[in-house]
Amino acid sequence: MSTVSGVLILNGAEMERLLGDGSSLIAPLEQALVDYSKGVAAAPPRVAAVSPLGLLAAMPAYVPGSGLATKLVSIFPGNRDRPSHQGVVALFDDQDGRLLCLMDGRWVTARRTAAVSAISVARLRRSGARVLAILGSGEQARAHLDLIGGAFEEVRLAARSQDQATRLAGSARGCAVSESFQEAVSDADVIIACTAASEPVVEFGWLNPGAHVVSVGTGAELNQHIIRRGRIFVEWKGAGSEAPPAGAVELQGVDPERLTELGELIQGTRPGRESDSQITVFKSTGLGVEDAAVAAEMHRAAVSRGMGTTLDW
Repeated sequence: MSTVSGVLILNGAEMERLLGDGSSLIAPLEQALVDYSKGVAAAPPRVAAVSPLGLLAAMPAYVPGSGLATKLVSIFPGNRDRPSHQGVVALFDDQDGRLLCLMDGRWVTARRTAAVSAISVARLRRSGARVLAILGSGEQARAHLDLIGGAFEEVRLAARSQDQATRLAGSARGCAVSESFQEAVSDADVIIACTAASEPVVEFGWLNPGAHVVSVGTGAELNQHIIRRGRIFVEWKGAGSEAPPAGAVELQGVDPERLTELGELIQGTRPGRESDSQITVFKSTGLGVEDAAVAAEMHRAAVSRGMGTTLDW
């Protein structure tokens, strides 16, 4: 996979430059999701050690053409002076097992999550969709705003902290701050929930017919009426069968036949939106193949641009 000797180290600033807004990740992520749904990529369920204030999760994966990778990510929702998600991604050669690269996982998590959401939005939003609502004001909200906001005529932002929402909205032209989650969601065509909420922040009664709803939070962001009445899309069927933090809180006990993997949607083996009035839902849990695909892309880009620090190992 690589002719570079030693281990390449990529810090946060370098990863931010390499990743940009995340748009370059769309194609490799689509391929990784298809490979997973075909059964040629591997990603065992996330495992985690839980502490009183947060957890440390491990996400190993293999993707053909990308290699072997694992992400170690800590999730501390109560953080105020630093990001809630911090970690490292290690990329290994799938031919001989060499450690190739260690990279800051914070930016990988933020940008690949937004890119997978963007895949769902592009393929599932109804025709003529023009209004986007983003709920939250943290790093995930910023990543989604950067990547997806420009595709809509109107962008609304709502968060529990009006000050944080105002600061984030100020970084994007044409983004307006709503006074409540309900106000932001009302009449929106696409809703993206990026919160640390443990209880629903989106109610079914707020949704317009034909809305596409994305939820990337680890808590129960969506009420059960949305889950029962919407058409559900996921990265993997385990989102419903595996207990959190591997699976999704809202999808526990949902019939697996109701869940369509994005990889199935992309390759056309299962349908997507069936009408302009249908409510579609993408519940993201993250999947190791996404991190592996991104790690490989960033490693190749860093080597070609001469970025990073190489250490003997």
